Amino acid sequence: MSSPRYTDSVVRVRVPATSANLGPGYDSLGLALDLYDEIEVRLAPSGIAVEVAGEGAGEVPHNQDHLVVRAMRHAFGHLGGQPAGLVVRCRNQIPHGRGLGSSAAAIVGGIVAARALAGEDDAVLDEAAVLRLASGMEGHPDNVAPCLLGGFTIAWTEQDGAHAVRLNPVPQLAPVAFISDGRGLTTEARGLLPDRVPHSDAAANVARAALLVHALTVNPSLLLAATEDWLHQDYRAPAMEHSIALVRHLRAAGVPAVVSGAGPSVLALTAPGEDLTGLAAPGFRIRTLRVCSDGATVSFG
Repeated sequence: MSSPRYTDSVVRVRVPATSANLGPGYDSLGLALDLYDEIEVRLAPSGIAVEVAGEGAGEVPHNQDHLVVRAMRHAFGHLGGQPAGLVVRCRNQIPHGRGLGSSAAAIVGGIVAARALAGEDDAVLDEAAVLRLASGMEGHPDNVAPCLLGGFTIAWTEQDGAHAVRLNPVPQLAPVAFISDGRGLTTEARGLLPDRVPHSDAAANVARAALLVHALTVNPSLLLAATEDWLHQDYRAPAMEHSIALVRHLRAAGVPAVVSGAGPSVLALTAPGEDLTGLAAPGFRIRTLRVCSDGATVSFG
């Protein structure tokens, strides 16, 4: 493989927040949301310079350990070489550690930025290859797939890595995020899951996950039933008691609500114009969103 022919242009990448699992679709279903991180990168004669504004400012590394930089270096390795230096500027809107895909956004954004900076189109790193690289770094494809592709995605893993298909959710869908003031740890949440679950619970989740695909793309009136879960949310309750309580409160009021990803934020799948402010809970701020149909986008300038 020849060395990349780096562009002198500034590369700008916009990546959306995501919500994974959506109740029964553990590690497989995801939705892209119109809350964005923006990454600007350009070549430098040497070294690494990182600037961060917005979410994560003053908290994340400002050197080669920054996740965007690590993702770029990972992608450059697959593109045939590393540039001498990089300047990376991040303007973040996606809250960190809240179950809204901030790490997936950094990984996908870094890989897509590296591909663009290296002057490569999808002949070397097509969407399928980007998905495999991103999922390998993230550890699972449920967030990176909607971040890359937009819309509603179904992701799975085979021997050669991650795969995904993108579907268009119905237009009469208005996701509402109850963003937690506190943070969660994906590793902690995963550590609470049992090695085995009852066969009846697994069968119920399979049925609900299949129904959820239909509800999100054809008939949203089925979303309350379709978002029921027996596989992971209740097991994670000790790590996010307030989140599970909010999910139960919303569902009792007829609102299709789930833990967003590994939590502790909560996502409600409502109809446009539906007002949930009366169902707010202490420790959560409400943000009405839309589905992001574009996924990761690139511009130059």
